[in-house]
Amino acid sequence: MRIRMRHSGRRVKRATVLAAGAAAAGLLTAACSSPGTTGAEPPAKDWAQLRTAAKGQSVNLFMYGGDKGANSYIDDEVAPAAKKLGITVKRVPVADTQDAVQKILGDQRAGKDSGGAVDLVWVNGENFRTGKQADLWLCGYTGLMPNQKYLDSTDPTLTQDFGTPVDDCETPWSRAQFAFVYDSAKLADPPRTTAALTEWIKQNPGRFTYPAPPDFTGSAFVRQILLARAQDEPVPPAYSKKAYETVAPGLWKDLNALKPALWRQGATYPKDQAALNDLFANGEVDMTMTYGPAEVPALVDKGQFPPSTRVFVPEDGTLGNTSYLAVPKNAAHREAALVLSDLMLSPELQYAKARPGGWGAYTVLDQERLPEQWREKFASLTTPETTLPIEELSRNARPELSGDWVGPLDKGWKQEVASAP
Repeated sequence: MRIRMRHSGRRVKRATVLAAGAAAAGLLTAACSSPGTTGAEPPAKDWAQLRTAAKGQSVNLFMYGGDKGANSYIDDEVAPAAKKLGITVKRVPVADTQDAVQKILGDQRAGKDSGGAVDLVWVNGENFRTGKQADLWLCGYTGLMPNQKYLDSTDPTLTQDFGTPVDDCETPWSRAQFAFVYDSAKLADPPRTTAALTEWIKQNPGRFTYPAPPDFTGSAFVRQILLARAQDEPVPPAYSKKAYETVAPGLWKDLNALKPALWRQGATYPKDQAALNDLFANGEVDMTMTYGPAEVPALVDKGQFPPSTRVFVPEDGTLGNTSYLAVPKNAAHREAALVLSDLMLSPELQYAKARPGGWGAYTVLDQERLPEQWREKFASLTTPETTLPIEELSRNARPELSGDWVGPLDKGWKQEVASAP
């Protein structure tokens, strides 16, 4: 979602951003003289020195491995572009981002302040919060990055990550919004609200299910149901035990009420979004769901989903967020990780990410800040009928809860829903 700014304020805001960048550069340089507080920081005082130091390095990019579109984008677009800068990208797939965070935590506990195996992480939400609380992330560097000038620094979706202040400790990479996917040849008129969706599930037994939390998509579905309840029972954005104990019983009641109508009567759940996509592709269920609706056209083009596939978001809104790239303090190849983070924010790679036929993920760039040639290229992008444009999706966007909610809700679902008779 882009926040438009009046032209008269642009020059002042740009100067502010540049000043902030200079300050960040100074902080980063100062941090170099304080080993033991921030680890062995990159020894560069400016971006040119950083790029020089990055040449010849390899970046171990840890990221969720279940998104085929993301994997192909990294291998086919990012890696070749990085190679031109003398950087090798090694994509390290993980089943869950917390696996990468746990690996960094393990190195920290072992006293490994440098030479860590994780150089860069595709991260957001609870995992970013966990790493920030444990002081894992390299901070104070984004002002050095040339492509930061294309971001709207006043956009709240770029300053808060699931309720956790970003504080210059990660680089925005992609926008996402939770949505449902259906086959219009079988379901001409999808439910228009979350309440109507739950009613449809009950009236069409066996034709719907969702991934088991802690799968990212399954967890998002549980939070979506929770926020739908918030119409009558508001959910505090910040987590507390009292807040959980207030809203959770109703949530588990709603989800348990759906179980008899789910695929296999809720006796088992798909392990992840990919498994749910397979059920949808095979016609075993009538819907799937995604936090990345821009990926749907590629799944149709590849023949996994039928051409009649469409995307819908309930009128009462769905969850939206931004995902990021974070560099661990103890990364073995910090310089290359920082250069790669900036490269993945560039108009060239953000465009390649957004175009239909590629990954199709939504850009984080403020198009009004781009050079004219890139504004025109982004403006020329068409949205296939198999998905929805970001403007329509973001119209009903609802902010994510604090990352503190995710763990208790995942644990609660396992105890109160998955294990319930």
